[in-house]
Amino acid sequence: MYTTKQKIHKDKDAEPTEFEESVAQAFFDLENTNQELKSDMKDLYINSAIQIDVAGNRKAVVIHVPFRLRKAYRKIHVRLVRELEKKFSGKDVILIATRRILRPPKKGSAAQRPRSRTLTAVHEAMLEDIVLPAEIVGKRTRYRIDGSKIMKVFLDPKERNNTEYKLDTFAAVYRKLSGKDVVFDYPGTEA
Repeated sequence: MYTTKQKIHKDKDAEPTEFEESVAQAFFDLENTNQELKSDMKDLYINSAIQIDVAGNRKAVVIHVPFRLRKAYRKIHVRLVRELEKKFSGKDVILIATRRILRPPKKGSAAQRPRSRTLTAVHEAMLEDIVLPAEIVGKRTRYRIDGSKIMKVFLDPKERNNTEYKLDTFAAVYRKLSGKDVVFDYPGTEA
């Protein structure tokens, strides 16, 4: 069990859940069995993992990775996700960098929070992480008469083959993590 402890580091030394340990074990197994990922995964670890229900009895595995390791994860993202989806058969795997939202400073305070720590910036970055193999090429926000709002996100059509079957998963994960409704589409097509 010591081996999987290297692959998960939780904040404040909290104990990992059983599901998080199974994800850490999958990371450890990949590092030891997959030769093309072995050198890239040597120093990588995760912060947490959760399982989210998606429409139609599908599930998604959302893995939170440390913010400072996100570039290393992006290098191997496509191969890593493919291998993890084999291990968790029938589940979509999504990697998201762990970001922190800071509250606005109090009136009269000289301290300013960085723009990257605002709620809006964190949600935008989270959206980019969720759709990662594809890039976001446009966004529209639609306000309905009843006051609800829905965001329509257009993805790069070049990655359509890799991401089209995951659009429902992207929407469900973003709704669960941010509480905002979003619809994914490709430019030139209407849903």
